[in-house]
Amino acid sequence: MVRPVSKDMQVVGLGEAWTLEDLEAVATRRARLELGPAARTRVEAARAFVDRLAAEGDHAPNVYGVNTGFGALAETRIDALEIETLQHNLLRSHAVGVGPDFGPEVVRAMIALRAQVLALGYSGVRPLVIERLMALLEADVLPRIPSQGSVGASGDLAPLAHLALVLIGEGQADYQGQRMDGGAALAAAGIEPIALRAKEGLALINGTQMMLAVGTLAVLAGERLCTEADIVGAMSLEALQGSSRPFDERIESVRPHPGQAATAANLRILLQDSEIMQSHRDCKKVQDPYSLRCMPQVHGASRDALLFARQVLEREMQAATDNPLIFVHGDGQADVISGGNFHGQPLAIALDTATMAIAELANVAERRIEQLVNPAMSSGLPPFLGTRSGLDSGFMMAQVTAAALVSENRVLAHPSSVDSIPSSAGKEDHVSMGSISARKCAQVAEHVRIVLAIEALVAAQGLDLRGPLKPAAGVGAAHGCVREVVAPLDGDRTLHPDIEAVTELLRSGALRRAPLAVTGALR
Repeated sequence: MVRPVSKDMQVVGLGEAWTLEDLEAVATRRARLELGPAARTRVEAARAFVDRLAAEGDHAPNVYGVNTGFGALAETRIDALEIETLQHNLLRSHAVGVGPDFGPEVVRAMIALRAQVLALGYSGVRPLVIERLMALLEADVLPRIPSQGSVGASGDLAPLAHLALVLIGEGQADYQGQRMDGGAALAAAGIEPIALRAKEGLALINGTQMMLAVGTLAVLAGERLCTEADIVGAMSLEALQGSSRPFDERIESVRPHPGQAATAANLRILLQDSEIMQSHRDCKKVQDPYSLRCMPQVHGASRDALLFARQVLEREMQAATDNPLIFVHGDGQADVISGGNFHGQPLAIALDTATMAIAELANVAERRIEQLVNPAMSSGLPPFLGTRSGLDSGFMMAQVTAAALVSENRVLAHPSSVDSIPSSAGKEDHVSMGSISARKCAQVAEHVRIVLAIEALVAAQGLDLRGPLKPAAGVGAAHGCVREVVAPLDGDRTLHPDIEAVTELLRSGALRRAPLAVTGALR
C-alpha cells in the first residue's frame, strides 16, 4: 500500500498487498519502492537454498531453469560451469520484441511489478536483483521495451527480457531524455550492471508483468471513463430535454446491480434542480430513447465488469508468477516445484471483459451524439447544431468520427483469450494471448475517451442553444469546464483542435472534477 513519507514523496512496500492505485502511484507519480525487513528475509531464505543447490554442481538434481535448458529444452542438462552463462543467454535469446515501444508509465509499472514478484520470496534471487530494479526507478533509467511479441504463455517473456537486459548492461534504455545502450545508461546513472547467477535470469522474465502493467492503467482509465460517461450523458440528457425519472432510486432498488445503482445515483446528483428540466416537465413525451433512459443499466454494467477486472488484477499483484517456485521450510530446506503460475489466462479473460465493458461506453455515447445532431430526434435543436443550417455543417462530421472509433472498437473488442497458437516445439501448447488483451484494452480506452470528448463538445453546444434556461448545477459545471477551453460554435471551423482540447480535459481528470465543487462526491 502507498504510505506518505513527506508532502512530496510516497512509498510503496514491496511484498505487501497492492491496489491498482498503488501501482499507478509508482508509474505516474514516481512513488518509491521499499524492500522491508520481512520481505528481505523471505528473499534471502529462498536464495540460500538456490546457492546450496548450485554449490552441488554436477551432483545436484535436475532443477528447471537452474541447471537445465528452457521450454522444450527443459530436459537438457547444463554443465555447472555454464549456469551463469545460461542466465545471460536466456535474456539475449528471448529479447525478440517488435512494434512500438511502451511509454514511460508502462515501463515504470513493469519494473515495479517485477520487483514486487521477486520480493514475495518464491523466486530464489538475491536481494541485489530487486535493489537494481529499484535503482532503475530511482534514477529513471527506463529500458526500451517493444510492445509486441508476447503470447502470454510462460508470462510476458519477450517484453520482460528487454527490461532485464538493461540490468546486465545490454539492450537499450532512455535516460534523461536520450536513448542509449543499456550499459551507457547504467554508467550515466551510476548503477553497476549485474552478473546474473543461477535462476536469476529466468526469475526476471517469467510472469505476467507486462499485461498486468498495461491492464492496470487501462482498467483505471476505464473506471474513470464510467464516471465521465455519467457526467457527459447528463449533459446530453439536459440538452435533449430528457427526463430524470428513470433514475428514481426505487427503479434501481428492484434490480440491485451495484454499477446500475452507482450510475443512477450520479445522474440524480448531476441533474438536481434544473431549469431546463423544469421547463418541459408537462410535455407530452412519454419515454426517452434507450441511450438516455438506460444509462444506469448500460454504464452500470460496464462498472460491474470493470470491478471484476480490478479484483483479478489486484490478486495478480500479490501472486508469485515465477517457475519453478521455491517453498522454504522452517529448517532452511525447500521444495522446488514446477507449475504454471506464469500463464496469463486469468488476466487475458479479465482484460477481454474490461475491453468490452469500456467499449460499450462509446457505443451508447455515439447514439446520444446522433440524438443531438439529428433534427428528427433532437427536440427542436437545429440540424447538426449549426447556426446557419445548410451553409454550416455544424457537428455533422464529429458524429462520423465517433462512429468510426466505435466501429474500430468493435473489432478490438473481439476477445484475444479465445485464441491459442502453440509455441516452443509444442511444450507451450496453450497460450493466453493476454498481452494482446491488455494492449487492446488500453487502445479502446483511448478511443472511448475521444468519443466522450466529442459528446461533451456537442452536448455543450446543445446546452448553449437551450439558453437562457440553465441546466442543473452539476451539468452546468461540466459545461463551464468545456467552455474554458472551447468557445461555442458560431459558424463552421476546424473541429480537430476542439476535440483534442476536450479530450485532454478527460485525460487530465478536469471534466470529472468540475462537477464535484457543486455536487460533492460522485461514484
